[in-house]
Amino acid sequence: MAVPKRRVSKARRDKRRSNVWKLDVPALEKCKQCGELKRPHRVCPDCGYYNGRQVIVKEA
Repeated sequence: MAVPKRRVSKARRDKRRSNVWKLDVPALEKCKQCGELKRPHRVCPDCGYYNGRQVIVKEA
């Protein structure tokens, strides 16, 4: 059976198939010092600790 060749344009089809528009949720982990959520491999914005050491002095 015959099927129309260009019912949807190639650009429109390829935009739909691309994965550019799909965003990932950033990974979060609990800080070992204060228990707040933070991004991995970064200094905790709440307490200033990284890898068990105080890197940034925060006011209490």
